[in-house]
Amino acid sequence: MGLPDFLVIGAPKAGSTAIHAALVQHPQLFGTVPKEPKFFLTDGRAPRRQEQRGPGDWHSAQEWVWQRARYEQLFDAAPPGTLKGESTPFYLWDRAAHLRIKAAVPDVKLIAAIRDPVDRAYSNWTHLWADGLETEPDFLRACLREPERIAQGYAPFWRYLELSRYGEQLEHLFSVFDRSQVFVLRYRDLVDAPAATLDAITGFLGVEQGVISTVPSSNVSSWAGNSAVDRSLRRGIRAGAALGAHVPPKVWRQAQRPLVAALHRGGVHRPPLDVAVRRQLVSHFADDVALLSRLLDRNYDDWLSDAGRGTFAVRRS
Repeated sequence: MGLPDFLVIGAPKAGSTAIHAALVQHPQLFGTVPKEPKFFLTDGRAPRRQEQRGPGDWHSAQEWVWQRARYEQLFDAAPPGTLKGESTPFYLWDRAAHLRIKAAVPDVKLIAAIRDPVDRAYSNWTHLWADGLETEPDFLRACLREPERIAQGYAPFWRYLELSRYGEQLEHLFSVFDRSQVFVLRYRDLVDAPAATLDAITGFLGVEQGVISTVPSSNVSSWAGNSAVDRSLRRGIRAGAALGAHVPPKVWRQAQRPLVAALHRGGVHRPPLDVAVRRQLVSHFADDVALLSRLLDRNYDDWLSDAGRGTFAVRRS
């Protein structure tokens, strides 16, 4: 059947792309192209415009695979005997997706990567800022604008704080799936001990261990400044994204490439998050971190400290 045996379900900016890239190197595993079809975010219907109103949202929504037949075709290329999977990091956040997955593939295995919630939120904002789509140059103000943006119909990726509340998300997931079907890993384990972490994942999936031991670098973007030139480039990128909603996504991605490259000129890494900002945001997650610790019987209080651990590149340096 053209349905997945496993899903990498999130969280966004917590290593799902790296996990997917590592797993597809295993000869007993198959991953879809595209990596993120987003099928279970839909109910067999095309994305709705009123839920994709942020800069660039609607042109990206054109790439969602919402038709059941087309989704099943993504798995047609899987060699016989391999386990088939896809990686859509918003499945962890979306409670309705939990129910759709359960209805379609009740025995599926689920892999969830979680990361320091403030680090994840900052990486999320940085991603959209460096892509030229985020209009708010101050990370904390962007977080405080989240309720306003939700009301305006921005897509899920703009929910910097909400996407980091893993306790609430996993509590609902565990009410739908047996816990034996869910593998939860910390982003830091993927970075600090990739071979052991990948062995744990492949063991959970029931395929041979010791076959993959490295995590390819992925989703690493340059920092983008806020000079007059940068602001002009961002306006061009956002205007182009709006126009791109009316052409095939590949056409717009090709057209925007020189603008984004210009925005990334210099190859500067993103600045570290100010401790005062981190302290303000940590309080938002304290209750959810406590819930997560109870659910997983593992202490996550280090996430409530003054120091995050930064980007993948910083951790590996």
